[in-house]
Amino acid sequence: MASTPGGGRRTHGTRVHVVSDVHGNARDLARAKDGADALVCLGDLVLFLDYADHSRGIFPDLFGTENAHRIVEMRTARRFEEARDFQRGLWAGIGVDRATAIETAVRKQYAEMFSAFPTPTYATYGNVDVPPLWREYAGPGTTVLDGQRVEIGGWTFGFVGGGLRTPMRTPYEIDDEEYAAKIEAVGEVDVLCTHIPPEVPELVYDTVARRFERGSTALLDAIRRTRPRYSLFGHVHQPLVRRMRIGATECVNVGHFASTGRPWALEF
Repeated sequence: MASTPGGGRRTHGTRVHVVSDVHGNARDLARAKDGADALVCLGDLVLFLDYADHSRGIFPDLFGTENAHRIVEMRTARRFEEARDFQRGLWAGIGVDRATAIETAVRKQYAEMFSAFPTPTYATYGNVDVPPLWREYAGPGTTVLDGQRVEIGGWTFGFVGGGLRTPMRTPYEIDDEEYAAKIEAVGEVDVLCTHIPPEVPELVYDTVARRFERGSTALLDAIRRTRPRYSLFGHVHQPLVRRMRIGATECVNVGHFASTGRPWALEF
Protein backbone atom coordinates (compact mmCIF):
# COMPACT_ATOMS: atom_id res chain seq x y z
CA MET A 1 0.00 0.00 0.00
CA ALA A 2 1.41 3.38 -0.97
CA SER A 3 0.30 6.97 -1.36
CA THR A 4 1.78 9.67 -3.55
CA PRO A 5 1.11 13.38 -4.14
CA GLY A 6 -0.55 12.68 -7.51
CA GLY A 7 0.59 11.74 -10.98
CA GLY A 8 3.07 8.97 -11.68
CA ARG A 9 2.68 5.53 -13.24
CA ARG A 10 0.33 2.93 -11.83
CA THR A 11 2.13 -0.36 -11.18
CA HIS A 12 -0.42 -2.61 -9.42
CA GLY A 13 -3.64 -2.79 -7.45
CA THR A 14 -6.17 0.03 -7.27
CA ARG A 15 -5.37 3.71 -7.64
CA VAL A 16 -7.76 6.43 -6.49
CA HIS A 17 -7.17 10.14 -7.05
CA VAL A 18 -8.59 12.53 -4.46
CA VAL A 19 -9.30 16.26 -4.79
CA SER A 20 -10.86 18.90 -2.58
CA ASP A 21 -11.55 22.63 -2.77
CA VAL A 22 -11.87 22.68 -6.54
CA HIS A 23 -13.30 26.23 -6.51
CA GLY A 24 -13.91 26.60 -10.22
CA ASN A 25 -10.88 24.73 -11.59
CA ALA A 26 -12.78 22.76 -14.24
CA ARG A 27 -9.81 22.53 -16.60
CA ASP A 28 -7.68 20.45 -14.24
CA LEU A 29 -10.71 18.61 -12.85
CA ALA A 30 -11.39 17.09 -16.27
CA ARG A 31 -8.03 15.26 -16.17
CA ALA A 32 -7.82 14.66 -12.42
CA LYS A 33 -8.58 10.93 -12.80
CA ASP A 34 -5.92 10.31 -15.47
CA GLY A 35 -4.00 7.15 -14.55
CA ALA A 36 -6.43 6.17 -11.78
CA ASP A 37 -9.40 3.82 -11.40
CA ALA A 38 -11.65 6.42 -9.76
CA LEU A 39 -11.82 10.03 -8.64
CA VAL A 40 -12.95 11.10 -5.17
CA CYS A 41 -13.99 14.74 -4.70
CA LEU A 42 -14.35 16.18 -1.20
CA GLY A 43 -16.33 19.24 -2.20
CA ASP A 44 -16.21 23.01 -2.53
CA LEU A 45 -16.83 23.20 -6.25
CA VAL A 46 -18.15 26.76 -6.09
CA LEU A 47 -15.86 29.78 -6.30
CA PHE A 48 -17.53 32.68 -4.54
CA LEU A 49 -14.36 34.65 -3.83
CA ASP A 50 -10.73 33.74 -4.46
CA TYR A 51 -8.67 34.96 -1.50
CA ALA A 52 -5.47 34.74 -3.56
CA ASP A 53 -6.85 36.44 -6.69
CA HIS A 54 -9.63 38.87 -5.78
CA SER A 55 -10.70 39.25 -9.40
CA ARG A 56 -12.06 35.68 -9.57
CA GLY A 57 -15.42 34.40 -8.35
CA ILE A 58 -19.09 35.25 -8.03
CA PHE A 59 -18.49 38.20 -5.69
CA PRO A 60 -16.10 40.19 -7.94
CA ASP A 61 -18.20 39.35 -11.00
CA LEU A 62 -21.10 41.11 -9.30
CA PHE A 63 -19.35 43.90 -7.38
CA GLY A 64 -15.86 44.34 -8.84
CA THR A 65 -12.35 43.60 -7.65
CA GLU A 66 -12.01 46.68 -5.43
CA ASN A 67 -15.00 45.63 -3.33
CA ALA A 68 -13.60 42.11 -3.23
CA HIS A 69 -10.37 43.53 -1.76
CA ARG A 70 -12.38 45.24 0.96
CA ILE A 71 -14.47 42.19 1.88
CA VAL A 72 -11.36 39.97 2.11
CA GLU A 73 -9.70 42.55 4.35
CA MET A 74 -12.71 42.59 6.70
CA ARG A 75 -13.03 38.82 6.87
CA THR A 76 -9.32 38.30 7.41
CA ALA A 77 -9.51 40.73 10.32
CA ARG A 78 -12.55 38.75 11.58
CA ARG A 79 -14.80 41.81 11.28
CA PHE A 80 -17.66 39.60 10.18
CA GLU A 81 -20.57 41.86 11.13
CA GLU A 82 -18.94 44.77 9.32
CA ALA A 83 -18.45 42.54 6.28
CA ARG A 84 -22.11 41.51 6.32
CA ASP A 85 -23.25 45.15 6.58
CA PHE A 86 -20.96 46.04 3.68
CA GLN A 87 -22.40 43.25 1.55
CA ARG A 88 -25.98 44.28 2.34
CA GLY A 89 -25.18 47.75 1.06
CA LEU A 90 -23.69 46.36 -2.13
CA TRP A 91 -26.74 44.21 -2.81
CA ALA A 92 -29.08 47.11 -2.20
CA GLY A 93 -27.02 49.20 -4.62
CA ILE A 94 -27.38 46.85 -7.59
CA GLY A 95 -31.10 46.34 -7.08
CA VAL A 96 -31.32 42.61 -7.85
CA ASP A 97 -32.59 39.73 -5.75
CA ARG A 98 -29.62 38.28 -3.91
CA ALA A 99 -30.83 34.65 -3.80
CA THR A 100 -31.71 34.61 -7.49
CA ALA A 101 -28.42 36.18 -8.57
CA ILE A 102 -26.33 33.78 -6.50
CA GLU A 103 -28.27 30.71 -7.62
CA THR A 104 -27.87 31.72 -11.27
CA ALA A 105 -24.11 32.11 -10.80
CA VAL A 106 -23.79 28.83 -8.88
CA ARG A 107 -25.77 26.97 -11.53
CA LYS A 108 -23.42 28.26 -14.20
CA GLN A 109 -20.40 27.00 -12.25
CA TYR A 110 -22.02 23.65 -11.46
CA ALA A 111 -22.85 23.04 -15.11
CA GLU A 112 -19.16 23.44 -15.91
CA MET A 113 -17.86 21.50 -12.90
CA PHE A 114 -20.13 18.47 -13.20
CA SER A 115 -19.55 18.18 -16.94
CA ALA A 116 -15.82 18.02 -16.16
CA PHE A 117 -16.13 15.11 -13.70
CA PRO A 118 -14.62 11.91 -15.12
CA THR A 119 -16.25 8.48 -14.71
CA PRO A 120 -16.41 7.13 -12.09
CA THR A 121 -16.41 10.00 -9.59
CA TYR A 122 -17.49 9.71 -5.96
CA ALA A 123 -18.22 13.11 -4.45
CA THR A 124 -19.44 14.79 -1.28
CA TYR A 125 -20.32 18.39 -0.49
CA GLY A 126 -18.09 21.15 0.83
CA ASN A 127 -19.25 23.94 3.09
CA VAL A 128 -19.66 26.40 0.18
CA ASP A 129 -21.69 23.96 -1.92
CA VAL A 130 -25.47 23.91 -2.43
CA PRO A 131 -26.57 20.26 -2.04
CA PRO A 132 -30.07 20.53 -3.59
CA LEU A 133 -28.54 21.61 -6.90
CA TRP A 134 -26.15 18.65 -7.09
CA ARG A 135 -29.00 16.27 -7.89
CA GLU A 136 -29.76 18.30 -11.03
CA TYR A 137 -26.20 18.34 -12.37
CA ALA A 138 -24.64 15.01 -11.32
CA GLY A 139 -24.50 12.68 -14.32
CA PRO A 140 -24.67 8.86 -14.25
CA GLY A 141 -20.90 8.63 -13.79
CA THR A 142 -20.94 10.69 -10.58
CA THR A 143 -22.09 9.17 -7.28
CA VAL A 144 -22.95 11.73 -4.60
CA LEU A 145 -22.59 10.48 -1.01
CA ASP A 146 -23.18 12.13 2.37
CA GLY A 147 -23.31 9.97 5.49
CA GLN A 148 -22.97 6.94 3.19
CA ARG A 149 -20.46 4.27 2.15
CA VAL A 150 -19.27 2.77 -1.11
CA GLU A 151 -16.80 0.05 -2.07
CA ILE A 152 -13.89 0.96 -4.35
CA GLY A 153 -11.35 -1.71 -5.26
CA GLY A 154 -12.33 -3.87 -2.31
CA TRP A 155 -11.96 -1.11 0.29
CA THR A 156 -14.89 0.63 1.97
CA PHE A 157 -14.96 4.42 1.63
CA GLY A 158 -17.23 6.52 3.87
CA PHE A 159 -18.29 10.06 2.96
CA VAL A 160 -19.45 12.94 5.15
CA GLY A 161 -19.96 16.34 3.52
CA GLY A 162 -20.43 19.91 4.64
CA GLY A 163 -18.95 22.05 7.38
CA LEU A 164 -19.86 23.19 10.88
CA ARG A 165 -21.39 26.53 11.90
CA THR A 166 -19.05 29.54 11.64
CA PRO A 167 -19.36 33.35 11.50
CA MET A 168 -18.78 33.05 7.74
CA ARG A 169 -22.26 31.50 7.31
CA THR A 170 -21.38 29.58 4.16
CA PRO A 171 -24.20 27.69 2.41
CA TYR A 172 -23.73 24.16 3.77
CA GLU A 173 -22.89 24.59 7.44
CA ILE A 174 -24.75 22.30 9.81
CA ASP A 175 -25.04 21.78 13.57
CA ASP A 176 -22.46 19.64 15.36
CA GLU A 177 -25.13 17.09 16.28
CA GLU A 178 -26.24 16.61 12.67
CA TYR A 179 -22.65 16.24 11.54
CA ALA A 180 -21.91 13.71 14.31
CA ALA A 181 -24.96 11.67 13.25
CA LYS A 182 -23.58 11.40 9.70
CA ILE A 183 -20.20 10.28 11.04
CA GLU A 184 -21.98 7.67 13.14
CA ALA A 185 -24.01 6.48 10.14
CA VAL A 186 -20.85 5.83 8.13
CA GLY A 187 -19.44 3.54 10.82
CA GLU A 188 -16.25 1.52 10.34
CA VAL A 189 -14.55 2.06 6.96
CA ASP A 190 -11.12 1.72 5.39
CA VAL A 191 -11.06 5.32 4.18
CA LEU A 192 -13.05 8.10 5.85
CA CYS A 193 -13.61 10.96 3.39
CA THR A 194 -14.79 14.34 4.71
CA HIS A 195 -14.59 17.94 3.62
CA ILE A 196 -13.44 19.31 6.98
CA PRO A 197 -10.55 17.90 9.04
CA PRO A 198 -10.65 16.36 12.50
CA GLU A 199 -10.35 18.92 15.29
CA VAL A 200 -6.56 18.90 15.70
CA PRO A 201 -4.81 22.30 15.95
CA GLU A 202 -2.09 21.46 13.44
CA LEU A 203 -4.67 20.33 10.87
CA VAL A 204 -7.19 23.18 11.24
CA TYR A 205 -4.85 26.20 11.35
CA ASP A 206 -4.52 28.10 8.07
CA THR A 207 -1.07 29.70 7.90
CA VAL A 208 -2.03 32.30 5.27
CA ALA A 209 -5.45 33.29 6.64
CA ARG A 210 -3.84 33.16 10.10
CA ARG A 211 -6.84 31.61 11.77
CA PHE A 212 -8.16 28.30 13.02
CA GLU A 213 -10.85 26.83 10.78
CA ARG A 214 -13.51 24.58 12.29
CA GLY A 215 -12.70 20.90 12.46
CA SER A 216 -14.87 18.15 13.87
CA THR A 217 -14.45 16.57 17.30
CA ALA A 218 -16.95 13.86 16.24
CA LEU A 219 -14.66 13.01 13.33
CA LEU A 220 -11.63 12.92 15.64
CA ASP A 221 -13.47 10.62 18.06
CA ALA A 222 -14.50 8.32 15.19
CA ILE A 223 -10.91 8.11 13.94
CA ARG A 224 -9.72 7.08 17.41
CA ARG A 225 -12.59 4.63 17.89
CA THR A 226 -12.93 2.96 14.47
CA ARG A 227 -9.29 3.25 13.29
CA PRO A 228 -9.73 3.68 9.51
CA ARG A 229 -6.61 3.25 7.40
CA TYR A 230 -6.97 6.82 6.10
CA SER A 231 -8.83 10.00 6.98
CA LEU A 232 -8.89 12.25 3.90
CA PHE A 233 -10.11 15.85 3.90
CA GLY A 234 -9.51 19.38 2.58
CA HIS A 235 -11.11 22.70 3.61
CA VAL A 236 -7.97 24.26 5.15
CA HIS A 237 -6.15 25.65 2.12
CA GLN A 238 -2.72 26.26 3.69
CA PRO A 239 -2.56 24.01 6.77
CA LEU A 240 0.23 24.08 9.31
CA VAL A 241 0.58 20.31 8.79
CA ARG A 242 -0.70 18.45 5.74
CA ARG A 243 -0.59 14.96 7.22
CA MET A 244 -0.17 13.25 10.55
CA ARG A 245 -0.96 9.93 12.19
CA ILE A 246 -3.66 9.57 14.80
CA GLY A 247 -3.21 6.10 16.22
CA ALA A 248 -3.45 3.67 13.31
CA THR A 249 -4.91 6.27 10.93
CA GLU A 250 -3.02 8.34 8.38
CA CYS A 251 -4.74 11.74 8.25
CA VAL A 252 -4.15 13.66 5.01
CA ASN A 253 -5.17 17.07 3.75
CA VAL A 254 -5.36 16.24 0.04
CA GLY A 255 -4.54 19.80 -1.00
CA HIS A 256 -6.07 22.97 -2.43
CA PHE A 257 -6.92 21.71 -5.92
CA ALA A 258 -7.98 25.15 -7.14
CA SER A 259 -4.38 26.34 -6.92
CA THR A 260 -2.36 23.15 -7.48
CA GLY A 261 -4.45 21.40 -10.14
CA ARG A 262 -3.00 18.12 -8.86
CA PRO A 263 -4.89 15.27 -7.18
CA TRP A 264 -3.58 13.33 -4.21
CA ALA A 265 -3.17 9.64 -5.07
CA LEU A 266 -3.90 6.55 -2.99
CA GLU A 267 -2.74 3.11 -4.13
CA PHE A 268 -3.73 -0.13 -2.48
